[in-house]
Amino acid sequence: MALSKQNTLKQDAQISGIGLHTGKNITICFKPAPENHGFRFKRIDLENSPIIKADAQNVVDTSRGTTIEQSGAKVYTVEHALAALVGLGIDNVMMELDGPEIPILDGSSKLFIELLENAGIEEQNAEKNYFELNETITYKNEKSGTEFIAIPSDTYRLSVMVDYNSETLGTQYAEINNIDEFKKEISGSKTFAFLHELEYLHKNG
Repeated sequence: MALSKQNTLKQDAQISGIGLHTGKNITICFKPAPENHGFRFKRIDLENSPIIKADAQNVVDTSRGTTIEQSGAKVYTVEHALAALVGLGIDNVMMELDGPEIPILDGSSKLFIELLENAGIEEQNAEKNYFELNETITYKNEKSGTEFIAIPSDTYRLSVMVDYNSETLGTQYAEINNIDEFKKEISGSKTFAFLHELEYLHKNG
């Protein structure tokens, strides 16, 4: 695998909007960060401005969105902003929030992509860090019916199939063979809800 350099932003990029689950009007500011910093969120609305690292070990909930928590501080609905960063090949960013949730915007990563591209991407000196898979990994959740298989590969490829036993949706399939395809092929994708779920969602705020 050819190594490439890490990237950050050339300048701050800020956007405001409503949090889908909290209903709060929140501003997020993406800031350049040093090499090997990774993605981190800073809750500037809380005392001492706690920092939450975007790490799988910090995930505490995945119902209707991904929530991460560290040292008692949470950030809700992080998936669209993080997807935009990864899709653009950005490695190091500090995200300052004046509330508990990332703005939902149009429900996809598309507006985050536009915001970050307008800020500009700056190459850094350190080489990117890669997670290398040396053996096939399989997992199945019998209760939910979800399953995934991770297979070693020299390229980034992702294939997804969903089937909700719905005549309206049918079986859907998507594939990405290169992360460079994210902006065009994936960034506009949005989460959906079924009509029969609305009462439950409303009761739960």
